[in-house]
Formats: sequence, C-alpha cells, structure tokens
Amino acid sequence: MVKDKDTRPGRRSAGLLLFRRTGTAGPQDVEVLIGHLGGPFWARRDKAAWSVPKGEYGPDEEPAAAARREFQEELGLPVPEGTWLPLGEVRQNNGKTVVAWALEADLDPADAVPGTFVMEWPRGSGVQREFPEMDRFAWCTPAQAAERLVSGQSAFVDRVLALVRPSS
Repeated sequence: MVKDKDTRPGRRSAGLLLFRRTGTAGPQDVEVLIGHLGGPFWARRDKAAWSVPKGEYGPDEEPAAAARREFQEELGLPVPEGTWLPLGEVRQNNGKTVVAWALEADLDPADAVPGTFVMEWPRGSGVQREFPEMDRFAWCTPAQAAERLVSGQSAFVDRVLALVRPSS
C-alpha cells in the first residue's frame, strides 16, 4: 500500500490479529488470519507482502477504535465478538509503530470484501485507478505467517503463541 512507504516519523497504526485453534496438540495448532497487501507494488510479491489488518490513526482516535475501524474497512466484515488480548507494539522498518490485539475467532476469508484506495497508476500517467487495500486473506500457520508478514509484524504471531501456550 502506498501509505506504508511514507517514512514520516511518529506514524502509528493499530490492528487486530485473528487466531484460531485447529487441533488439540497445543500452540502449533494455531493459525492466524493475515492479508496480502493490495496495489501494483505488491502484486507479484508474496514474501514480506502480507500484514495484520491495520491502519493509521491520529492523535484524536483511540488505538482500539482504529483497529476495529481498519478491520471492518480492510475485510468488509464486522469484528467478531470476543475478548481482545493486547499484543503490544512493534516498530516496522519504515519507522511506523504498530499496536495490535489478538482475538480468537473464525471466519471464512472468502467472505471478505476488501476496502479500496485510489492512486495514480502507472505513475506519471495522470490516470487514477482503484485498488483493494488487501487483495486476499488467508489463515496461516505461525511459520507461514513469519515468512509472509512485513518486517516486524511476525513478533505479533510469537506473542499470540505465548498467550495460547499452556503454562508449565
């Protein structure tokens, strides 16, 4: 997404990472729902081209409200009911700080109707085109998510695993 390439200091995003348990063997049986970034820059990329559904917020918006809004905008679906578990913050390579929550829920990625953004494409053409903010969503194992997520965000998956890992 174009807005993620901006390197202005102090930019903040908030997101919601859904997870589901797929078996009874423990935390290795957890999947997380992530989205592939939309637009021409990301079209042919897979590695480091996926993200937690998230978006920027300003000083007048609470991070949790922004996470809820962005989830609804990016997936076109209501946020599932359940308890939000704080995952803290990470700092991405582009300087943006991302705060996220985990939510145990299950939904069908095929039901998503992604929000869109408009940008000039091809650059310098004067033609404005509309692209999905995220063009597809998938449930991924922690290992798959670690390979696909943009820099810094795999820490959220590690934190989800720490939350669902049984205490010894």
